Amino acid sequence: MSAVVNQELLEAAVDRIADDNLTALRKKAVASFGNTGFPSVKNEDWRYTDLSPAAELSNIHLGTAEGTDSESQLTDSQIGDWIGDIDAHWIVLSNGIADARSSAALSALADAGVAITPLSENTESVQVTIDDPLTSFNASLLNDGLVIRVAENTKLDKPIGLLVLHNAASSSGMSQTRLVVEVGQNAVVQFVEMQVSAGDSPYFANSVMQLDLAAGAQADIVRMQSCNDEHIQISKVIAQINEDAVLQYATIDVGGHLVRSDIVANIVGARSRVEISGVFLADGRQHIDNHILTDHTVGPAKSIQNFRGIIGGRARCVFNGKAIVREGADGSDAEQTNHNLLISDTAEIDTKPELEIFADDVKCSHGATVGQLDKAAIFYLRSRGLSYEQATILLTRAFTGHILAQLPIDAVKNHVDKLVERKLDAMTETAAQ
Repeated sequence: MSAVVNQELLEAAVDRIADDNLTALRKKAVASFGNTGFPSVKNEDWRYTDLSPAAELSNIHLGTAEGTDSESQLTDSQIGDWIGDIDAHWIVLSNGIADARSSAALSALADAGVAITPLSENTESVQVTIDDPLTSFNASLLNDGLVIRVAENTKLDKPIGLLVLHNAASSSGMSQTRLVVEVGQNAVVQFVEMQVSAGDSPYFANSVMQLDLAAGAQADIVRMQSCNDEHIQISKVIAQINEDAVLQYATIDVGGHLVRSDIVANIVGARSRVEISGVFLADGRQHIDNHILTDHTVGPAKSIQNFRGIIGGRARCVFNGKAIVREGADGSDAEQTNHNLLISDTAEIDTKPELEIFADDVKCSHGATVGQLDKAAIFYLRSRGLSYEQATILLTRAFTGHILAQLPIDAVKNHVDKLVERKLDAMTETAAQ
């Protein structure tokens, strides 16, 4: 396979999308993509992640589909199975488009100071970011997107929920999702993003979130991804952090076949704080890649990256955490930590924490570990009456518990615990065989 998307098929697919306020954006994006194509493993940032499966699926879809997939026809009961235990203002995105069943949440949020409108209605006030091949590909095929504006001083009674459905029910599919989030001065908002597959067919989803935190704003975000075993998920978050603003972002990956998450936090305001944490659990032949960048352009400011992974089977995971402290960003404090647990002899992790420091008055640290379950700890637990499987489950849960206990949104903790528990049960059962 080759990581090459057929440019003629892409241009033809773009031409099939009806003209609207996003047409000029699509034309610009498709031209930009034509100059680069998908990144290959020769690109340093992609050396461990081969996008050939995504390119192959894209070509199949572009050659047979009229644009991107339409709204899925899931029942309210099916949707409730995913979101039923999380109290939030739920917005349903079906293959990149806001579902009509979101109207009640949109109305309630409007009354509370949160305006949510189609991207196509905001082309004069919103700059859609096109800064790499995947964001260009995303913009090329957008049917539409969402702009979420949180008014200054707003404080919601519960989180905004984003249920991102990928309709993989009957055939290979593809979707592009674009969210533009603007949080006003001194506003406090929470987002719960849930990425799920509706079906078991191969699917390629490419999503982008642009996030701007005004002075004194705070955004807490928990993203959960539990897609099917044939799913390819590429996502990017581009955040702008102004003075005294706080971003707390946590990501949980348990599903998918090929998963790549890029999070870029541009710290442009003094006294701001960014905390990015994650848990990734992979087995079988899963591939999960997390690339995190915190870019300190001013100081004082603080950033923390803290990720833990448990890898079994023949899975391969990647963590690349980078902090840049620019000249003049004195007083910056950057921390990076990645701990990994391998529960099979064929599992693999490539971890690379990085620091680039161009200022003198800074406090920076980074570290990474890779290991296996402590045999002495297993022996101790078995001596107290636990089976090998029980001891393994207890130790693996404790390994992820440090991050899960600190999730920034209390409303999701029970759901995340169950999600992680189911995955760990399956992984440890396989490892014990």
